[in-house]
Amino acid sequence: MTDGYQLVVATPSADDYRRLRVAAGLSPKSAEAAAAGLPNTLFAVQIRKEGEVVGMGRVVGDGGLFYQVVDIAVEPAHQGQGLGKAIVERIVDHLRQTAPVGAYVSLIADGEAWRLYAQYGFKPTAPASIGMAFSIS
Repeated sequence: MTDGYQLVVATPSADDYRRLRVAAGLSPKSAEAAAAGLPNTLFAVQIRKEGEVVGMGRVVGDGGLFYQVVDIAVEPAHQGQGLGKAIVERIVDHLRQTAPVGAYVSLIADGEAWRLYAQYGFKPTAPASIGMAFSIS
């Protein structure tokens, strides 16, 4: 990882979480949703520079059978420096060390992000299965 950056194992604050999602082009989340959801994080990392959170990633799930990697986000001004790789690598290392044999780890890759995740062993599930989602509106 580039000098001046620090990877910290910690869940982001609701404010940092919401700011980073929008900055990285992910869908915005309400303060209420962030406050309710973030405490249920199983594992999270932040990338900090000069005390400011500029990247993040989280794992959610049931802690035994199913895990989902979510919220991989890096501020655009800090992209292209290997920060996304550092986030995913630390998350995958943690899961390999702590999740039981047979645990299923999934994610939804937006756009070309699948190329990053493939470097860490993630494979498309299609055509055997297709990721599906809906949002409460």
